[in-house]
Amino acid sequence: MNDSFGGGFNTTTTGQSENKTEGVLPMLIKQILDTSEDGVQLFGFKYSMITVVAIVRGIDHSATKIKYTLEDHTGVIDSNYWLEEGDSLNTPTVSANAYVRVIGSFRITGGIKSIMIFKIERVRSPNEVTTHLLEVMNARYKAEEYSKRIGGETAATTTSDKPQSVSTSGFMETPANSFGLTGKDLLVFNAIKATSNTDIGINRKDLLKKFPQITENELQKITEFMTTEGHIYTTIDSDHFLCID
Repeated sequence: MNDSFGGGFNTTTTGQSENKTEGVLPMLIKQILDTSEDGVQLFGFKYSMITVVAIVRGIDHSATKIKYTLEDHTGVIDSNYWLEEGDSLNTPTVSANAYVRVIGSFRITGGIKSIMIFKIERVRSPNEVTTHLLEVMNARYKAEEYSKRIGGETAATTTSDKPQSVSTSGFMETPANSFGLTGKDLLVFNAIKATSNTDIGINRKDLLKKFPQITENELQKITEFMTTEGHIYTTIDSDHFLCID
């Protein structure tokens, strides 16, 4: 796709293999609507989580979910916040015609594209809207720059030079055990959650020091699993983590 904000989503570089990227990718709604069934990709990097800043144009409550219709002047898309048993009294405090930031994942069902919401919160400053637009452009340019730098080589090796995700701290909390985490997964999650009052979270090296019983390979698998499941995300680079919940 090519639009006034640089486009580039689902753009691939010849000879480059797909590289799954930890983190949250800032997007415009038009870019989401232009995304193919292969999922969100940017110059060979595939993202499991995205974030948008948009106006709530409609809210539809049902027994199992809340559907928010979002519009950001580039397009309109529906997003679904699924409710668990007992959640009816603990729904997001957002209203129609207000700007919100949504963190979620791209979904396509029967050809209809939507966002599955992990977190939604009202935008409290107009600066967040402008900042989001800059983050969208920066993510595109950083991904393109990195893909050119690695050329035809694989980008599978973890490096702080990879395209950076955005920091989206400050969302409402959910108990860790609601995810069904146990053992070492739960230990790591709670350690990451303990740093939720910071902007950059906890470093991978600090987690290894904190839990000497967990090897570096084990920690890599744990963080990859929790990122894929939407429990955590990376901040300033791929070695710093914060909890989404």
